[in-house]
Amino acid sequence: MTMEVNGNYNYTRTDYAERLKEKQPLGKSEEEVKKDIANTTIQDEYISSEKSTEKPSGLYRLGQDENGNPKIFFDDPKKINSAEKCTGDTNKVDREIEKLKEKKNQLEQQIQSADGDPKKVQGLERRLAQVENELSQKDNETYRRQNTVFS
Repeated sequence: MTMEVNGNYNYTRTDYAERLKEKQPLGKSEEEVKKDIANTTIQDEYISSEKSTEKPSGLYRLGQDENGNPKIFFDDPKKINSAEKCTGDTNKVDREIEKLKEKKNQLEQQIQSADGDPKKVQGLERRLAQVENELSQKDNETYRRQNTVFS
C-alpha cells in the first residue's frame, strides 16, 4: 500500500525495510533499523518537461478519422513539420462528364429527327443506352474522388 502525502507517494515500509536491511552495516540492531525506517520516507519527485533534459518521445492527440470516428493521432517530432498545401483538381473529370452529357443530347436529337428509319433509330438507341450507362458510372462523387488530380 502506498500513501499520498502532498502530491508525493511514500513507498511501503516493508519494501523500504528490505532495501535498508541490505545496506545496513552488521553493527546495527534490529531496533535501530526499525527506528531508521520509522523516521525516513522515500518520495517520488515530479520533474516537469521544461526542466527535463530528455525530449518527449512523441505527442498524441485525439481527433477524428475521415468517417468521423474517434482516433488517436501521433505527431512524431522526428518528422519535419512542413506545412504542405495540396489542391485537388477535378477539371478533367468534369470535362469528361460534360462531353458525355453533350453526346447524350446529340443522340436524343438524332433519334427524334430519324422518324422513318427503324434500323437507324434502333442503332442510335443502343448508342444512347451505352452513353447513359457510362454517364451513370462517372457522374457521382465516388468517381470524382478517385480521379481527382492532386498537386
